[in-house]
Amino acid sequence: MAKLNIKKDDTVVVLSGDDKGVKGKVIAASPEEGKVLVEGVNIIHKHVKPRRQGETGGIVDAEGAIYAAKVALYCPKCDKGVRTHDVVEGDKKIRVCTKCGHKFD
Repeated sequence: MAKLNIKKDDTVVVLSGDDKGVKGKVIAASPEEGKVLVEGVNIIHKHVKPRRQGETGGIVDAEGAIYAAKVALYCPKCDKGVRTHDVVEGDKKIRVCTKCGHKFD
């Protein structure tokens, strides 16, 4: 499994599928599965059963996981999805846009 370069709270652009071109914030990342949850992307209908008395059940819309390879990190300077490389500054690794040099993190 390849290294997952996308982390929680990153802004990403969807590269393929029904939601192609949509920008969203990463809610959760799962490196072991190679998937991410993106806000407003891949909406699924969840059938929820009431768990307590007085609670209502029904159909709830929620985000479904998508493969991390289908999203790219969004660079505000380039205004598009970009690839990144790591640069070591001091004792920290920082993700940097390969096109313009914008620093993430």
